[in-house]
Parts: sequence; C-alpha cells; structure tokens
Amino acid sequence: MKQIKTSPMHSGSAFRRLMLLAGISGLSAIALGSSQNSVKALESRTQAMSWQGASFPVENFQGYTSPFGYRRSPDGGYNQEFHRGLDMAAPEGSYIRSWWAGKVVEISDDSACGTSVVIQSGEWVHIYCHMQGRVERDGSGRYISDRRGGLQVRENQAIAAGARIGRVGMTGRTTGPHLHWGLKYTGQWVDPALVLRAMYTEQGSQSVSSRP
Repeated sequence: MKQIKTSPMHSGSAFRRLMLLAGISGLSAIALGSSQNSVKALESRTQAMSWQGASFPVENFQGYTSPFGYRRSPDGGYNQEFHRGLDMAAPEGSYIRSWWAGKVVEISDDSACGTSVVIQSGEWVHIYCHMQGRVERDGSGRYISDRRGGLQVRENQAIAAGARIGRVGMTGRTTGPHLHWGLKYTGQWVDPALVLRAMYTEQGSQSVSSRP
C-alpha cells in the first residue's frame, strides 16, 4: 500500500510515549466466539503483518477510557456488557484518521454508535463511532457532512491511510467526547490494542504514517 507522509504529532517517539503511558503492552487480543487456539493464531498472524502504512486513528489523544471486552454498563447500571472496541479520549473536535487505506462501506447516524463510518481494507473492517456531523443525501448518494470540520465522507469512497474522516464528537450513546474504534478481521471482532501493540513494535523506531 502507498506510504503516507509523517505528521510530527504522530512521530515514532510520540507514538511510543502514548503507548507506554497507556500501558498498551499489557493489553491483550480477544476475538469473539473464538477458542483460545484461534485467538493465539490470530495474534501470531497479526504480529507477522506489516504495519508501515498504518495510522494512529485520532489526533490529540489523551488516553484509553474503556478497553475491549466485558465491562460494567457506562450509563451507571450494574449490568455487564461486551464492549466491541477501544475507546480513545480526545478533545471534542479533534480529527479522526483512517487507520488503513480502504473503501467506505457504511455510514450511519441513527444507532448507539452515533455518527459513524465503516471502512473495509481487504480482510479488515474498521469502525469509527461518536463523530460529529450527520448523514445527508444528494443525487450522488449518501454521505456524512461535517461542515464545521470541512469534511464530507461518501459511501463507496476510497480512503487513504491517515486521511481525516471525521471529528471526535458526542453523538450516539456516550458519556464524554471520545473515539470508539472497532476492528474486525475475517468477520471476527478483534481487540484494537493488539493491533496498536503490533504497530508500535514495528514502528517504534520509525515514524508513524498519519498525513494524507
């Protein structure tokens, strides 16, 4: 895949500091509905992939607020629920970047995910939730419009790795501004922390791709 130029805020040293601060090395990978052997196989395959084209998905990152896996309901209840993604806190209005080059396969603004974009990159699917803006339609089809952010993302649009695709907001079911980032590999949910750890391992001494 095409290499994306590096942004100073996503340099290798900055990325390393973020990962160490969040304790990313201690987070594990989980795939829903998989056996332990399947999880290990997925982890081995993920570690073997090349991540030189990958981008950290949010600017002005402040920390991880909710990991992948079972958690107490964020609305204050005592029920346990499975959280199919990784929540990344950032100031409202911070730009969200596509983790990998791909194609927009779905946009939405009428679910708990809020204003959201789904991008497919080969066997990977990446989901971005709680963004600003709303879904609109014209003669060419449906698109997400974020006029204040100067963004318009259309269904079936090709997206480069590191391209800005939205801004952090509070749409959908959320208690504060953050990006909910979900990942699927061959149809199975994957802990995004596994991918970030693999990215850090490969890119730790190099720059992280991030500028369109």
